[in-house]
Amino acid sequence: MKPFDRKKHWETIYQTKNLNEVSWYQPVPETSLHFLKQFNIPTTAKIIDVGGGNSLLVDHLLDLGYQHISVLDISAQAINRAQKRLGARAKKVTWIVADAATYKPTDTYDFWHDRASFHFLTNEKEISNYIETIQQGLNTTGVLVIGTFSEEGPKKCSGLEIKQYSETGMADRLKKYFEKIKCILVEHSTPFNTLQNFIFCSFRKWRTA
Repeated sequence: MKPFDRKKHWETIYQTKNLNEVSWYQPVPETSLHFLKQFNIPTTAKIIDVGGGNSLLVDHLLDLGYQHISVLDISAQAINRAQKRLGARAKKVTWIVADAATYKPTDTYDFWHDRASFHFLTNEKEISNYIETIQQGLNTTGVLVIGTFSEEGPKKCSGLEIKQYSETGMADRLKKYFEKIKCILVEHSTPFNTLQNFIFCSFRKWRTA
């Protein structure tokens, strides 16, 4: 059997669907912005949005004056769309075309944001690799925010199986390097008038004496 080509799958999604024709579309990413405000992330902080592709979070970050933004996505098509949308402002952003499961960061970040990328990693090795990547790429005092489908959420997205998480499950999965700060459940309303239940959890690295 031919191995699944994840990159090709996502390139096809972004080649065939408009911005508001995908379930994860959010005009205003209120939950993500809430976490930025909660932790008083300064505008000089280094921020990475993993799976950010054509998300509008980068637009809002630029509007708020953030100066060091990186957006990572497996799909070059998604990133090209975001760059076209932002026009000249796209030059203020570092764009990274990479698979989160195999990405090796060359920089360290103060705020690591992942909305709905992590739950697409269902292979144990890929999950472990990604957690190691965050450990390497997050500053000692940095904040990690991950949003996934909850146990009440969908079991598939864009034709792919996903891994659901509970608060306990998420905290347990990341406990090797990170301690949980807070988790919240969020109902996301899709452009198709359906609701998807997400869990968002914030973490920091374990303090060492």
